[in-house]
Amino acid sequence: MEFGIQTLDDYQVAGKTVLCRVDINQPVDRETGTLRSTARIRACVPTLRELSDKGARVVILAHQGSDIEYKNYYTTRPHAAVLTELLGRPVRFVDDVCGPAARAAIRELKDGELLLLDNVRFMAEEQTLFETNLRLTHAQQAHTQVVEKLAPLGDLYVCDAFAAAHRDQPSLCGFEQVLPSAMGRLFEREYTVISQLMECPARPCTFVLGGAKISDAFLMMETVLQSGAADRCLTGGLVGNLLLLAKGEAVGSGTAELIHTLGYDSLLPKAKDLLERYADRIDVPTDLAWLEDGQRREAPLGAVPETAAARDIGEQTAKHYEQVIHDSATVFVNGPMGVFEEAPTALGTQVVWTALGDTAGYTVVGGGDSITAAAKFGQTERMDYICTGGGALIRFLSGEELPVVKALREAARRETKG
Repeated sequence: MEFGIQTLDDYQVAGKTVLCRVDINQPVDRETGTLRSTARIRACVPTLRELSDKGARVVILAHQGSDIEYKNYYTTRPHAAVLTELLGRPVRFVDDVCGPAARAAIRELKDGELLLLDNVRFMAEEQTLFETNLRLTHAQQAHTQVVEKLAPLGDLYVCDAFAAAHRDQPSLCGFEQVLPSAMGRLFEREYTVISQLMECPARPCTFVLGGAKISDAFLMMETVLQSGAADRCLTGGLVGNLLLLAKGEAVGSGTAELIHTLGYDSLLPKAKDLLERYADRIDVPTDLAWLEDGQRREAPLGAVPETAAARDIGEQTAKHYEQVIHDSATVFVNGPMGVFEEAPTALGTQVVWTALGDTAGYTVVGGGDSITAAAKFGQTERMDYICTGGGALIRFLSGEELPVVKALREAARRETKG
């Protein structure tokens, strides 16, 4: 047991039917029916391989897209082909979630075999609108269709979907109410890494926060600065631009207009509050870059043109951040420094991400854009840990108890009492 949660080490799985919930949600190319990335699928392979090697009958539950992410809302059939290749053994697929076809396929499994069910979010009870509007308790989730139909066929529930641990849905929090439950190896590893990041990081510990999800960044920033987990926060992207506005700096009307259009000017009071309380521990850009006739232009604060729309931190800021990262013993990054997808405005993110790869400190990368940037600049293999979680990571670092963690702990308490 770790963190009050049972692990795979606590159970004998040979000959047992294991319902294993994973997060293999990936961008889909609808024209070809293929996946644009396999990173999350690769991450859950160790758990699936261990269960299969130990003789478990493995039933894999997963989602692909959601009702608010309709472009990626798709069958999990392509994922079965990828898993088959990565595991080096067949992973059967059934185009059913908990109906007669799925249940029959589960009953036919032999020791060591693996079966992937179709997208659990084809079930209404697994969709975001169902979750947010009905707000079922975990006890109530045990009486949804997916749990009532599948749980009687299982001996053990394993959750390896840390990336979805902030969601409160039956396939994530309902099975723990009726089955012995454990976290998988990926879940265990990610929980360990971010717990150490919050509780006992090597010092100095620096958080690099950028991108466009300002409210999430501010939640993390406040939590890690208040708790003392972070010694310093380096900011870029819209996060840094909003902090500059809060300081009264002229960042260009284009920048201010974008922040207003996105509704982020409502966060100005929070930005001012953070700067008042932690001014000596929050670094903001000292120069900015924008595009003029398709060309990159830079200027220090005070010399940014009135009509500019900042799209990256400037070179001087990038060099300063590079030095801070090299001097840090632990670095966590979530969110790019600018529009790194376009060559003229990629410099800030490239310099910072290269510094992450070069530093002798321990580096943790979280969030989809951050992971994409690491791959783009050839730094993926040089990072110490890449966390598959986005929303779950942010909620954890913001001090929230994740619904799936709560459900797994409740299951562990019942199991140990029994």
